[in-house]
Amino acid sequence: MKNLVLVVVGIGLGFALAHQVARTTAGARLFEDINRKAKELGDAVSEGYHQREAELKAAIGEG
Repeated sequence: MKNLVLVVVGIGLGFALAHQVARTTAGARLFEDINRKAKELGDAVSEGYHQREAELKAAIGEG
């Protein structure tokens, strides 16, 4: 139980620190860069998934 409390406190402190960092110009740029890279990764994964899905459907004659 003590470990769970420590994890929750750590998460809360992390969010508070991230909020303070995001208020600075450099911090805002950092988070914009992280968000852009995360979106690019998500788009690439999605594109790969849909491409593979189309290949499999073509292989079994559904598409």
